[in-house]
Amino acid sequence: MTITSLSWLEIDAAALRQNIEAIRANLSPGCLMVPVVKANAYGHGYLEIGKLLDKQGFPFLAVHNLEEAILLREGGIENDILIMGYIPLADLRAAVAAGFDLVVYNLESLKKLVAVATAKQPARCHLKLETGTQRQGITEERLPEFLKEFQESSQLMLRGVSSHFANIEDTTDHSYAQLQMERFGRMKDQVIASGFAVPYYHIASSAASLLFPETHFHLARVGIALYGLWPSKETYLSYRLAGKENQILKPVLTWKSLLGQIKDVRRGEYVGYGTTYRATADMKLGVVPIGYFDGYDRLLSNRGYCLVNGRRAPIRGRICMNLFMIDVTDIPDVRLENTVVLIGESGDEIIRAEDLAEWANTINYEIVTRIGAHLKRIVTNP
Repeated sequence: MTITSLSWLEIDAAALRQNIEAIRANLSPGCLMVPVVKANAYGHGYLEIGKLLDKQGFPFLAVHNLEEAILLREGGIENDILIMGYIPLADLRAAVAAGFDLVVYNLESLKKLVAVATAKQPARCHLKLETGTQRQGITEERLPEFLKEFQESSQLMLRGVSSHFANIEDTTDHSYAQLQMERFGRMKDQVIASGFAVPYYHIASSAASLLFPETHFHLARVGIALYGLWPSKETYLSYRLAGKENQILKPVLTWKSLLGQIKDVRRGEYVGYGTTYRATADMKLGVVPIGYFDGYDRLLSNRGYCLVNGRRAPIRGRICMNLFMIDVTDIPDVRLENTVVLIGESGDEIIRAEDLAEWANTINYEIVTRIGAHLKRIVTNP
């Protein structure tokens, strides 16, 4: 039985290909792109995106945890997978057996890997270096301890050395990023001096891949830019100030719903929970059958807009769990089940993830990654 979706996402495969080509063209020779597909591929769909990326020459697809890696593998994705987040000690045997590459930064993890891996099937490890973000990472002082484990254990294979920038996206002053690069360079020299021939050094993120060739070692881990979204206004400004080409990225995701009711509301009537909006004139109201359960942020209440028939429709009242209301008074030819565009284009109008982020006082990353995983994703332009 076919059931009509109340809300769905359209994933533009052609836009994804365009972004990949643009980012690859921006990378230094010898630097390979690693698409990051964690967090449901930034809300775009693990398997929908994974299948579009599989067998496209990427050294890895990067995920956050073992569950995501297994989901991709069981979904038919054959590409090598890099797990960037923490793997519980009890699950390291399974991760090694599956042949995943693992980011490590705890001695306890290395010692457990020695116990569960073998010289014939060693643990494929990437050391995560602490250069100034104070999240996951090994400090410069403790790095020799970790390197000693690799020197003494045939069960461990050092495949990569990585780090991550703290504020390369948030400013046009990149002095802190430069400090991190200097720390990374010193620690990289330690690794080389200890006799390791590491195939993959990587620190570049989306912003770094677009802005700083000096960060392009062997891999660039590209997340938000892969999906056609700029990491920040500051990143875009820095990119343009460097004289680089405009409009190289195209958003991959369009989010749509429909009108589930159209009703007349009289002047003076209240709309929604908490009576936070009161009609100042007779108006026509449209009810959209999705809400914050689906990832449409409650902070958009009385602030955001949708698109109907190529026109902007302001949100009236609070976003509910499964519904919200929009003012369609001035939109011609409004009918039941008209398409409502939450993110994307309609006629000459467009609403971007960045617009929702501004209205909800957050960032575009959060807007797209919080879109409900239960919503249908439809791949277009395959």
